[in-house]
Amino acid sequence: MSNGPDLAGAQAYAFLCLERELPPQLSYHSLAHTRDDVLPAVTRLADSIGITGEDRLLLQTAACYHDIGFVTQREAHEMVSVQIARDILPSFGYNPAQLALISGMIMATRLPQSPQTLLEQMLADADLDSLGRADFFCRSLDLRAELAAYGNACSLNDWYGRQVQFLCQHCYFTPAARRLRDAGKQFNIIALRLLLASM
Repeated sequence: MSNGPDLAGAQAYAFLCLERELPPQLSYHSLAHTRDDVLPAVTRLADSIGITGEDRLLLQTAACYHDIGFVTQREAHEMVSVQIARDILPSFGYNPAQLALISGMIMATRLPQSPQTLLEQMLADADLDSLGRADFFCRSLDLRAELAAYGNACSLNDWYGRQVQFLCQHCYFTPAARRLRDAGKQFNIIALRLLLASM
């Protein structure tokens, strides 16, 4: 395709796949997480940093495909996401060099995160954008419910303790994400500690 990758087509494919094929137990790693959370977050970061053109397109594509591996498996889903992206995206006009960059961005979301490039840092930050948002507790409880559905239930007290530890150890990679979310993350840490103290 001489006009470059078809982002709209690639995005529509990913969203349809997530909508139809994700197990219903995935209350956190859902279509909404990709479509309404990570994609807008990475677009916000791109706007704030001034990422345009091909880099922006590849970043948004990686956001759409970063969790698509969940349609097959939970463990090491990032590797499966990369394989699905490499299988599907050439039909939407993506070339091997672009697929390599997208693959790197998807793998950068794997915990513990270790992004190597600015684009990888941006997707890693977007994937954990909710840590510094007002809806953090709703998203956190969605993740707790998802883990419980797969046999990893824990008490609310233990869950909030683990969340405090995770938030305290976490650092956003890009200055843009830190500006946007660090204050909210600190607020959420305080709220978690108050909740734990009241239990």
